[in-house]
Amino acid sequence: MKKLLPIIIILAIVGAGGAVFYANRPEKEPTVSTLQVSRGDIVDGVGATGTLQAVTTVTVGTQVSGIVQELYADFNDIVKKGQVVARLDPSILQTQVETAKANLNNAMANLERQRVTLDDARQKLARAKELSARQLATKVDLENAELNVKTAEAQLKSTESSIVQAKASVNKAEVDLDHTVITAPIDGIVIKRSVDRGQTVAASMSAPELFIIAADLTQMQVNASIDESDVGRMRPGQAVSFRVDAYPNETFHGAVKQVRLNPVTVQNVVTYSTVIDVPNPEYKLKPGMTAQVTIEIARRQGVLRVPNAALRFRPTNDIFAALNQPVPPELERGFGRGRRVDGQNAGGAQGAPAAGGPQGTAGAQGAPPAGTAGAGAPRAQNTPQGANPAGQPGARSGGEGGRQRAEGQAAAGQSAGQGGRGGFANMTPEERQKRMEERMASMTPEERAQFQERMRQRQAEGGRGGFGGATGSPQGGGQGQSAGGGRSREGQNAQNGAQTQGYGQGRRGDANAPRGRAQGQQASASRSAAATSATTIDALFGPLATVESRGRAWLFINKQLKPVDLRLGISDGTYTEVLNPDALQPGQEVVTAVVTPEMAGRPANQQNNNNANNPLMPQRGRGPGGPGGGRGGGR
Repeated sequence: MKKLLPIIIILAIVGAGGAVFYANRPEKEPTVSTLQVSRGDIVDGVGATGTLQAVTTVTVGTQVSGIVQELYADFNDIVKKGQVVARLDPSILQTQVETAKANLNNAMANLERQRVTLDDARQKLARAKELSARQLATKVDLENAELNVKTAEAQLKSTESSIVQAKASVNKAEVDLDHTVITAPIDGIVIKRSVDRGQTVAASMSAPELFIIAADLTQMQVNASIDESDVGRMRPGQAVSFRVDAYPNETFHGAVKQVRLNPVTVQNVVTYSTVIDVPNPEYKLKPGMTAQVTIEIARRQGVLRVPNAALRFRPTNDIFAALNQPVPPELERGFGRGRRVDGQNAGGAQGAPAAGGPQGTAGAQGAPPAGTAGAGAPRAQNTPQGANPAGQPGARSGGEGGRQRAEGQAAAGQSAGQGGRGGFANMTPEERQKRMEERMASMTPEERAQFQERMRQRQAEGGRGGFGGATGSPQGGGQGQSAGGGRSREGQNAQNGAQTQGYGQGRRGDANAPRGRAQGQQASASRSAAATSATTIDALFGPLATVESRGRAWLFINKQLKPVDLRLGISDGTYTEVLNPDALQPGQEVVTAVVTPEMAGRPANQQNNNNANNPLMPQRGRGPGGPGGGRGGGR
């Protein structure tokens, strides 16, 4: 027992020391990955695969059958128009010519015989007339003589027509004989020879192919197959770069010439053929080569660009907790599925607890600003002036049901048309279309019919100039004013006095909406061009719209994450253009990933809460766009 006591004491001391060590060990800090913001070129392009071919190719055939007697051209030979390239055996056709000439001579001899017969018949007719005048011949003899003359004249005409036919046969035989000599129809290069000397060609059903001649290989074309999802961005004149396997280190350039409307469907994949003109002065490009084509949609040179990985980064609650940092207020609604937590309901406008003033002023004194209409806000209905029941949305946002933020000035008629940061003005066309479909699905059949009728009226009145804004007086008398040629929407809140901006208009509360009017004028100009001077469908497509979206990047300053809101332009898949250069500086580090100590032991594909960042795997407690990252990230 005495021997075990020292061992127990030693073990106790070691255990206590280990406990103290682990209790006081320094905590691991999260690992932050960053990339630099830089300046450079960004090219937004569409990739496709195409085939090189000559601009003009002519197939040389033969109209007559026979044996190839001589060949005077071979592969890659340069030929001139009219140059003899082949000759067929003419012996059979020469026999046909001689036969046709013999038939012609026979017909001419028959013609002479018929002329003699006609002269004899006429002499007999004259003699019969003389005898009949002396009453020495009967009337029957006279009629027979006249009949013989007419018969001889008819036979003479028949013989003359047979001579014409015989001459035509001679001409045809001679033409066929001439066709045994094959000449080049154009100046060019022989790119294919299909026959050999001694081979028999038959032209009974169709002209057999002898050669294929390319007109000029210094100018070539690429027929690229463009997917239907990208064909809407194709325009004639766009710059094109491509590579071929024969010259892997060399890039060739061209320009879009034509986007053909004939679709090609292969295994339910629809593509459209796009013709690209390509110069080939050194004859490096050969017909049939496969080209990996990149069509340049837009190019920006020397612009500020941010890595796309930084725009995809979206911090989570675990990351903020690991950094001992409170969640920024602008992200709190993102963690709550788009609902605000600052006293205003993002799903619908917060109405006044009591009825409005005598002139329909939205909200009572001391009430929070007229509500922020979110994505799920109910549509406000027309109510009489001054009637604002409890819970009634205070300011109905325009912009086609997009999220709107009333700036607390509903009584002064100042509603933000683009609706906070999630309005239609900041959405891509796909997002606008999706939002429109959601709203149409929520309408009753009567409302849907009324909405479609208003859209048809706007288009008939000068294009899509926006949904119109309701310009309200300070007392709340909302009077519709059409913006950009469109009609003001029926059902705008007459009681809220809010000036709303329709879909497709300018920035906040711009009732004039010059951009909407410009779009309507452009649509009218396109229609007039189609009715007057346009000769091809390509001339009717206007220039592509400028790409602009919203995004957010994160800086790591003093061991804290700091959000930076960005206006974004085009992207090449790796970098995205930054349109507000004052937000970031070249060389500045932006966060692309944060790995917390709890994530460090996980596999690489599960670190940084990748499942939360995966748009295909939505997480609980997160907004539709995630907590403050990327397009619409929780805003």
